[in-house]
Amino acid sequence: MKLMSAKAQFEQSHPKVISFLKTVFSRPIEEGTILELTVTRPGEEPVTTNLKVKDSDLALMESLKDLMKNK
Repeated sequence: MKLMSAKAQFEQSHPKVISFLKTVFSRPIEEGTILELTVTRPGEEPVTTNLKVKDSDLALMESLKDLMKNK
């Protein structure tokens, strides 16, 4: 229940992120898809990484998709 409350607060605080995630997860993430993440802290240079989705990652991607659906 605590997780769902935190999720609801996050959705309210960051609607653009939620919209982005809904768009991304509106169809299956396929093996070979590249995900990129950049973190920019105040006063620091951005740090970026990426990953190419492997077959072994697909179950996690589906779990994340399911988490986005649950309200």
